[in-house]
Amino acid sequence: MPAQEVNFDALVGPTHHYAGLAWGNLASQKFKHSVSSPKRAALEGLAKMKRLADLGVAQAVLPPHDRPDIATLRRLGFRGTPAEVLASAAALDPVALAACSSASAMWAANAATISPAGDTADGRLHCTIANLVSQFHRSLEPPTTGAVFRTLFADDSKLAVHKPLPATLKWSDEGAANHTRLCARFDAPGVEIFVYGRDDRGSASSPRRFPARQSRSASEAVARLHQLDPSRTLFVQQSPEAIDAGVFHNDVICVGNQNVLLYHEAAFADGEGERIAETFLRASGQSLHLLRIAEAELPLSTAVETYLFNSQLITLPNNRMLLVAPAECETNAAARAVIDRLISEHNPLDSAIYVDVRQSMQNGGGPACLRLRVVLTEAQRAAVNGRVFLDDALFQELTAWVKRDYRDELRSADLADPSLLQESRRALDELTHILRLDGIYAFECEGGVF
Repeated sequence: MPAQEVNFDALVGPTHHYAGLAWGNLASQKFKHSVSSPKRAALEGLAKMKRLADLGVAQAVLPPHDRPDIATLRRLGFRGTPAEVLASAAALDPVALAACSSASAMWAANAATISPAGDTADGRLHCTIANLVSQFHRSLEPPTTGAVFRTLFADDSKLAVHKPLPATLKWSDEGAANHTRLCARFDAPGVEIFVYGRDDRGSASSPRRFPARQSRSASEAVARLHQLDPSRTLFVQQSPEAIDAGVFHNDVICVGNQNVLLYHEAAFADGEGERIAETFLRASGQSLHLLRIAEAELPLSTAVETYLFNSQLITLPNNRMLLVAPAECETNAAARAVIDRLISEHNPLDSAIYVDVRQSMQNGGGPACLRLRVVLTEAQRAAVNGRVFLDDALFQELTAWVKRDYRDELRSADLADPSLLQESRRALDELTHILRLDGIYAFECEGGVF
């Protein structure tokens, strides 16, 4: 049955702010306590989605999470009404308040790991919700993410949604940001690559400056849950030097699509690129286009600064490949030269566009961070619940919703404002009706917005 890759992009939430919460994410640290614009961030994300949809790329949306997370603040000992909880947290632990207000669910690449039906033993799409235990603010996401995916993918005969792995560092799972699937066609069996930074059984080397977030144990557990063929499944070690340079997820230094793998020479341990190519050749009978970028052409520091490898690599309806790069790559001479060279050569990648997602970039997430790739058959797509596939009408409604309900600016001190919680919940309540996803937020089940 024909299959199509769908980009599920997360809508940026109303509490998007810069708190510098992500240790090891250089952009997050650089823009700490800057003034953010939730409205601009959400509109930038929607504009990217619409631009791809207009090119014929299948595009869907995921809802933001309810923030500030009052329930978690209460678990941390802050008592009283929501207003009193916010005030107390702001006075006694503003970092906890910032974490519980984070809009980090906007980076849908961390929501889950997806294996399409063509790769799994039971012929179902498998989805494992990421536990994100390495960062406190992100560890708050799995309950809502799970509720969303169980609502969207409710037909268990076609789509299996697995709970997060146990919430310990041994099973630390960051989702699709450390997972790449290569294939001859989307409906053909693929090679799934799981990239890990830490091996609890004894890795040859480990990063010294920043922590490795993805564990090998977690990657292997997800592969078992998804019933993947071991002969078409690879576990690849991320370079510790890359992690220490700010490559906190593999999708900051590598992007793959069908028979193309674009990566920096510092992405993996030695020889892993060739092992990936050999596995792909055995599994598909085709050669893999290894687009390996040398340090001399693009320094690792520039790759992290521009997020060139966090571009989206997309197959268009004409079967050619498009690179969707952040606008920072257009203005950086070295990054632009790499892209221009790649396009001029004889490989499937033959065009590039540049998108402005600066609000996300300043918090450490580029175009690829904002989307989760999901390969769906026609029957599976028909089984997806809700009104989440982007068309002109939904784009117009969501744009009007953002312009009506989001703030133009947000400062750290604003997180304690009770009206921000009210505004956010009112906006999310409206969104559930637009997307026809009632019941995904706890406040809905508790009897009201406030």
